[in-house]
Amino acid sequence: MADDEQPKNVKDLLVEAKDASELMVDLAYAAVFFDDEKLAEEVGKLEDRMGGNLRKLRKLAMLAARSPEDADALESVLWIASAIETIGDAASDIARVVRAKLGIPEVLRPDLRHANEVSGRVRVREDAPAVGRSLRELSLPTETGMWLLAVRHGQSWEFDPGPDTVLSQRDVLLFQGPEDGINLIREQAGAAALPEDEGEDLPPLSELDRAVDILIEMKDSAEAAVGLAYSALLFNDRGLAAEVNAIEERSDALHDELESWVLRAAPEARNPDDLRGLIRLGAASEWICDAARQMTWYVEQGEELHPVIRMALEETEETSSEMVVQAASQVDGKSLRELRLETETGMWVVAVQRGTRWIYRPRAPFAFAAGDRIISIGPEEGEADLAALCGVSLETPD
Repeated sequence: MADDEQPKNVKDLLVEAKDASELMVDLAYAAVFFDDEKLAEEVGKLEDRMGGNLRKLRKLAMLAARSPEDADALESVLWIASAIETIGDAASDIARVVRAKLGIPEVLRPDLRHANEVSGRVRVREDAPAVGRSLRELSLPTETGMWLLAVRHGQSWEFDPGPDTVLSQRDVLLFQGPEDGINLIREQAGAAALPEDEGEDLPPLSELDRAVDILIEMKDSAEAAVGLAYSALLFNDRGLAAEVNAIEERSDALHDELESWVLRAAPEARNPDDLRGLIRLGAASEWICDAARQMTWYVEQGEELHPVIRMALEETEETSSEMVVQAASQVDGKSLRELRLETETGMWVVAVQRGTRWIYRPRAPFAFAAGDRIISIGPEEGEADLAALCGVSLETPD
């Protein structure tokens, strides 16, 4: 939502705060994994904007409460807003690892960069191929594999831009996708290609592979917890709320394991101060999961949510979707790598339920099977495309 379209009601403010907080999490982790100060700065700008919107939201909520009954009804709105603010604060704390140079071992970064997805930032240069063209014309997901999370036009933000968005010189593109698509989208923006990783051999720390696994799992857990929490609110689903709780408990265990790894690694590190950022990263990731769990409290307790919360979730730039894979459908037996769902539909798979077991943030080799329950997030038009692939009719419950 651009600055010249100032939100005027609680619902609009809640929508933008949600979109901003999710983008902040993506960019904050990318800033740390790539040691990118520009991405960390974008997180700071988003935090300032989100903070202002949440202050307006609280004022409007207080003005709207004309009776004890009104106050009771609006309490859930302020509860959700508080959880969203916590997520944004935690993302800012992650970005501070880069801004304050708290340190993260360089030997970890090459492996962290090869996670399934990466996020990045690029400014559109003068006379770039993308200047004056719409996203429909550019077909970035198809041509580069990259999905635009947001576009910053000067000081105004457009979250999850649509196909009619036209790019201009000096626009800042915030994107997410496979690592090999980074230079492809930079080429469209007229930016120089990033140099190839030289693969310099640095003295390895003990149990290095496990440290990388922990960091990536914490990132995936935090993102999955937030996605499932919003889905639990939208569908008023206690089962999804219970899964958020399970992720939060797993996050606690991962945080403990990361702290233990840092203590063991300190004597062998070239510079023990380089490990400070890991401690901050672990704490902030756990903080995000805690906020997601807080968000689902009303669903867990069977308490009624204010209608504005559902309205906001339905009108946000992204929609939550759940559907069951039908036998002999196009996704039955196919892997995420084969299907390229994010590119083909724009939908991001948050989690898959198979029987009583959940798979969070499934990776590219994961293959779907008939009966799998898919929880996904993406643009509204992508839901119908995913449903068609799953053999599901959206006109009737699946």
